[in-house]
Amino acid sequence: MDAVNGGFAGRIDQAGRVMPLAPKGMVLHARILWTFATAYQYLGDASCLVMARRAYDYLRENFLDKEYGGFYWTVQATGEPLEIKKQLYGQAFAVYGLCAYYACTGETAALQLARETFHLLERHGFDPQNGGYGEAFGRNWQPLADRRLSEKDAHADKTLNTHLHILEAYTALYQVDPGAGLEGSIRRLLGNFRDHFLDPSGERLRLFFNADWQPSSELVSYGHEIEASWLLVEAARVVRDPALESAWNAPALGLARGARVGLDRDGGLWYEWEPARGLVREKHWWAQAEAMVGFFNAWQLGGESAFLSLALESWGFIKACILDRRGGEWWWGVDAYQVPMEGQDKVGPWKCPYHNARACLEILVRLDNTTILPSSWPPILQDPA
Repeated sequence: MDAVNGGFAGRIDQAGRVMPLAPKGMVLHARILWTFATAYQYLGDASCLVMARRAYDYLRENFLDKEYGGFYWTVQATGEPLEIKKQLYGQAFAVYGLCAYYACTGETAALQLARETFHLLERHGFDPQNGGYGEAFGRNWQPLADRRLSEKDAHADKTLNTHLHILEAYTALYQVDPGAGLEGSIRRLLGNFRDHFLDPSGERLRLFFNADWQPSSELVSYGHEIEASWLLVEAARVVRDPALESAWNAPALGLARGARVGLDRDGGLWYEWEPARGLVREKHWWAQAEAMVGFFNAWQLGGESAFLSLALESWGFIKACILDRRGGEWWWGVDAYQVPMEGQDKVGPWKCPYHNARACLEILVRLDNTTILPSSWPPILQDPA
């Protein structure tokens, strides 16, 4: 927590040192909001609600554009706007966090802000000609030439990452407020995945496209494939249409099978495969978290014990290699020799308690709702670690 300027510090380095002058990211604050609001719903721990309220207040007071709507990408350490672009990926996380906060507090102002942001995305971000959503806009919602989510990303008109998290946000909003237009938007997004993002093999996802849905990259992201495998099912399930839900079971299992290609023998999931470099021999924290949930979800869908084993192996790898038992939190990632990657954040614009906390909460909820436990589980469940 930033006791001087409010909200949360924008960066903590790998050694645990707080960088008080670092800019603050909107995604970081929105993800903290979602994490602690959701943790409060599950744990009932009042300290989680305090953290969620702090993130909510700062997001609304410092990141919200009170003239044009939507949320700035970053602000200075002292709270003044820095990058004023409206990245749709970020707007989606704002909706996601606001919905969780409304669910645990009943504060209608949070729900109203989530609704308003949804309508902004539909009004300015949706492509009425080709379908799908754009990537980045200026403060007044005019399209930007540089649409990249980060310096690592390719220039593309439409990306899997943005669409996946818009879908995640709309799923959350539908659960607390199934208002006009939401169901149709969710169905359209699922159609985008079926028609464009899902490779004809059924086991791969295509990540980058131009405006009229021509693929522009052959990059493979194993983490996004296993993450999408369960988020797509969740979106189909929330609409409460048995036919739609059933239709997504097979693609989800296909993506889980495809993601197995990215597994190493130690249970860790490699980062990605690039046409120029080949396999990127790094294992990032978020991909391990998504593997744990995605493979567990695949076991629940299809009953294949191999998927349950993979979920348990993911958790074992996390405990052995990703969890920083001395300094707390999870390492950004490890290299091919299981050594923590140098120079990475513990907290930063992308690193936060979202993927890892969400994975733990997802598994806890799914365990609560699982009545058939394999005989191999008792020692796993009794493990105090």
